[in-house]
Amino acid sequence: MIRAYRRRKLVDQLARGACLVATLGALVPLFSVLVYVSAKGLGGLDWALFTELPRPVGEVGGGMANAFFGTLVLVALACAVGIPTGVLAGIYLAEFGGTGPLARAVRFSCDVLSGIPSITVGIFVYTLVVVTMRRFSALAGGLALGLLMLPMVTRTTEELLRLVPDALREGALALGVPKWRMIVSVVLRTAAPGVLTGVLLSVARIAGETAPLLFTALNNQFWSTRLDRPIGSLTVQIYTYAVSPYEDWHRKAWAGALVLVASVLVLNLCARIFIHTRGAR
Repeated sequence: MIRAYRRRKLVDQLARGACLVATLGALVPLFSVLVYVSAKGLGGLDWALFTELPRPVGEVGGGMANAFFGTLVLVALACAVGIPTGVLAGIYLAEFGGTGPLARAVRFSCDVLSGIPSITVGIFVYTLVVVTMRRFSALAGGLALGLLMLPMVTRTTEELLRLVPDALREGALALGVPKWRMIVSVVLRTAAPGVLTGVLLSVARIAGETAPLLFTALNNQFWSTRLDRPIGSLTVQIYTYAVSPYEDWHRKAWAGALVLVASVLVLNLCARIFIHTRGAR
C-alpha cells in the first residue's frame, strides 16, 4: 500500500514537473521577442515618431504619424464591420438558430474563415472592392480586417450567450417581457464582459495584420483622411522600412514594432482582466 502511494506520488511529481517545463518553454519565446524588440526599439522612440510624417527617401529624421493615424482608422472601420455583424450573428446562433441547417452553415463558415490565411481575405476584398472602385482605399482595408475579426466575435458571442442560465430567460419571459428585450436587457447584458473580451482579442489579432492591407489599403506616406483613398498603416510601414537599405528607417521600424507589440500586449492584458473580473463575480 505504501509502495503504491509512493509510486503515485512520484508519477504526480513527474507530471507536475513536465507541465512546469512545458510552461517555461512556451514563455521563453514570448519573453525573448519582447526583450529583443524592446532592446532594438527603445532607441528609436521619440516624440517625432508619433507627430511627424516620414521624410523623403535618404533623409534622416521624421516619424510615422501617418501610419499610427491610419492604423486607428483601419481598426475603427474593421470594428464597425465586424462587431455589430458578429454580435448579431452570435445572438442568432445562440437564441434562434439552434441546430437548423442555416445555423450549422454559419458555424461551419466561421470555423473555416477563422482558419484561412489572412492574405486570402485580402485577395478576396481586392477583387470585390479594389477592382470595382479602381483604387486602393481605407474602406477596402477596413473591410478586410473586419472579415478577419468576424468569426471570432461571432463564435465568442454565441458561446457566452449559451452560458447564460435559462432561468434568467424564463424569468424575464414570465414577467411578460418581449423576447427581443429579454435578449438585449438580460442575456446580452449578462454576457457583456465576456463578449467584450472576445472583441478585444479580435482587435488585438487584426492590429498586427499586414498581408490583407497590401492588397487593399496599400500605404500612404502622407496624411490621408479620405476613406476612398489609400491610407498608411503601421504594419505596412514597418515592412517598408525593414526591407529598406537605410539605417535610420531600420531604427524606426524597430520602434514601430515595439509600439505595435506593446499595443497588442495591452489589449490582451485588458481581455484577461475582464475574464478575471467576470470569473470573480
